Amino acid sequence: MQTSETLDLKSLIRSIPDYPKTGIIFRDITSLIAHGAGFKQSVRQLVDPYRGQGIDKIVGIEARGFIFGGAMAEQLGVGFVPIRKQGKLPGEVIGQDYALEYGTDRIELHADAIKAGEKILLVDDLIATGGTAAAAVDLLRRAGADIVGSAFVIDLPELGGTDALRAKGVDVHCLIAFEGL
Repeated sequence: MQTSETLDLKSLIRSIPDYPKTGIIFRDITSLIAHGAGFKQSVRQLVDPYRGQGIDKIVGIEARGFIFGGAMAEQLGVGFVPIRKQGKLPGEVIGQDYALEYGTDRIELHADAIKAGEKILLVDDLIATGGTAAAAVDLLRRAGADIVGSAFVIDLPELGGTDALRAKGVDVHCLIAFEGL
């Protein structure tokens, strides 16, 4: 059930200057998810564009993508699949390396988590440069997924992540944009 009042979700996100290092403004979603009505509204708004599109599974990127992705999967009545950092999943996995500012990192997915042709919605709390999300797209495509779209609570548009995903042919839906760094 939808309420007639729409909350200003941006006002529910705490901005913490100089974290984790000087010059960075950290956008903290813990204040949003602690607000019951704000969390409920954000999940609904993330899901709404994808209702009726035959989504088979929600895939969430570690770790905050699990919070929104699990709630979204429940809303759509579908399964949830985690993408985790290297070494966190038991059993057979497939992985994808991606570049960081200094070096590389790796994300992994259970090898049997996605069946070829399944319609997937990729979810995380925030998109910045898009490196992790782009690696997740590559990983999911290697697994045979049909990526219907991606959804993020926060976009940092100056960092180009949404453009990077769109360049890969992935629909991007964001609830809030924070201009500047």
